[in-house]
Amino acid sequence: MLKIVFLGLMGLGLPVAIAMAGASLIYLFWTQSSPPFVVIHRMVSGIDSFPLLAVPFFILAGNLMNNAGITNRIYNYALALVGWLKGGLGHVNVVGSVVFAGMSGTAIADAAGLGTIEIKAMKDHGYSSEFAVGVTAASATLGPIIPPSLPFVIYGMMANVSVGALFLAGILPGVLLGALMMITVAYFAHKNGWGSDIKFEWPRVIKALAETAVVAGWPVALWLLIVKAGLPAQPTVFAGLIVLFAADKLFRFQAVLPIMTPVLLIGGMTTGIFTPTEGAIAACLWAMVLGFAWYGTLTWKMFVKVCLDTVETTATVLFIVAAASIFGWMLTATGVTAAIAEWVLAFTKEPWMFLLLANVLMLFVGCFLEPTAAITILVPILIPICQKLGIDLVHFGLVMVLNLMIGLLHPPMGMVLFVLARVAKLSVERTTMAILPWLIPLLLSLAVITYFPALVLWLPKMFF
Repeated sequence: MLKIVFLGLMGLGLPVAIAMAGASLIYLFWTQSSPPFVVIHRMVSGIDSFPLLAVPFFILAGNLMNNAGITNRIYNYALALVGWLKGGLGHVNVVGSVVFAGMSGTAIADAAGLGTIEIKAMKDHGYSSEFAVGVTAASATLGPIIPPSLPFVIYGMMANVSVGALFLAGILPGVLLGALMMITVAYFAHKNGWGSDIKFEWPRVIKALAETAVVAGWPVALWLLIVKAGLPAQPTVFAGLIVLFAADKLFRFQAVLPIMTPVLLIGGMTTGIFTPTEGAIAACLWAMVLGFAWYGTLTWKMFVKVCLDTVETTATVLFIVAAASIFGWMLTATGVTAAIAEWVLAFTKEPWMFLLLANVLMLFVGCFLEPTAAITILVPILIPICQKLGIDLVHFGLVMVLNLMIGLLHPPMGMVLFVLARVAKLSVERTTMAILPWLIPLLLSLAVITYFPALVLWLPKMFF
């Protein structure tokens, strides 16, 4: 009955959070198995979680970066680095999304923020609207894969998995996704005879490569000084930040400091300086330092607006989590999750077959539900099966999030699809057709990540 009421409320067009909470309340009234006050109690306890404190702060950090002119700096850096390749702005789109993913943590922020700049620039350079939308939609899926990631925080809380390990697990798959997308861009450029979009100039390329070297070399240098040379950690990191800011001022780098956001987060979490929740606060402070003090692009009026937007988004996310908490508890209490687990295990006890079925299910669910709602509903159902089959929960978390990100590109509920249709001024039908070719690299990446867990687990096992 619980499932029937939930599907009925969804069919009436109610938001998924209201449908979950309403179905649970109606079921309790009908069966009188528990007092209705249990709904409120379980919803409150569902969001009374320390890891969930990271949610508003990661949202705030992404909004601050998006409103502080950081997107233009990332775009210019990517343009200098790969804009001279054939199909240049397509490559710029992917590289820019890889960098921006390290700050926003959500696919929608990437599509709405950086996507607006990228689509306009590509159309101005003669690319078709369909190609611009397709590559932007595909690259936006990198947002929640490359740390930090809001879906990873929700999954980690629901599945009782280390958020830091999930963040590390997303790095190599994110690189794989970016590489396959750039190969796809190169294919379209070769097929259509596209040239480069900017002239190859050694000074510009060398400067971009120097920025990349600084981002890669700075944490390595600190690690050598702290671990090998035995210098005290906190003073060394502080001195390293001073050197970093001095180099940025001296050489006028485009995007070194913004790109450092995920480096600082991952470094802080793996060395134990702060937890993922505290890391979200550190990301906000870093964004405020860059926006207010260093670049001077943030004003207090903008800051107030960003905070209000963050409150609105956070309230939406946490309401979904609260509603899913009571719904998941009801599924467990009524034996639905146990029945599903028994059915699946009776059907197959092979992990590879279960992963195949789970991928199909999650791709389907991702077309209809927002990722946060889908995670909170699917985790109580699928995690017990993963545990019985010996599937690593960090690996499964990455598989789940990537599936749901691909779902964001599809009707009827694909939010990235609707955002880009509005940005590019295309119909939903044309936008859907433009995205279809880009499902090939995405699904290929999903297959590799699903059946080669070593790619996902190598970094987490090194540090956790």
